Amino acid sequence: FDSLPPAHYKETMNTILVLIQQSETKLSVPQVAVAEYEIMEQRLRELKDLQSSLQEQQKGLNYLSETVEDMSRKAPAEVSQRYRSEIEVILGRWKKLSAQLVEHCQKLEELTTKFQRFQNDTKTLKKWMAEVGVFLKEEWPALGDSEALEKQLEQC
Repeated sequence: FDSLPPAHYKETMNTILVLIQQSETKLSVPQVAVAEYEIMEQRLRELKDLQSSLQEQQKGLNYLSETVEDMSRKAPAEVSQRYRSEIEVILGRWKKLSAQLVEHCQKLEELTTKFQRFQNDTKTLKKWMAEVGVFLKEEWPALGDSEALEKQLEQC
């Protein structure tokens, strides 16, 4: 019985597997072009929440690794190898998932910054275009008024 994992091990294993599966599913959602800043921010918050969930479960993952090490010392070789293989697969998925989350968050942060800058530049450009429109609709000075013509030329 010493070579069998405690009940808490199985509960923790199931919790972590469910979290990994849900996270992988959320990350596998195809990225779509987003034209609204609020949607990009919402997606970023979701990814950061997912990162927090993984960090909260890190203790559980450490517990699983330690338990497998303890069992390995007490269990027969074939049982020990089975649990080691199981934890190695989980650790691999965990590491890959964590790296993907970091990558997605960084990329989305960069894109939201660029998108916000683009929106600000667009507002500035629209304001400038409106001012130019007003200028172009102004009445042109008479041909003999060289001072007014010179001033308008400078504005152009």
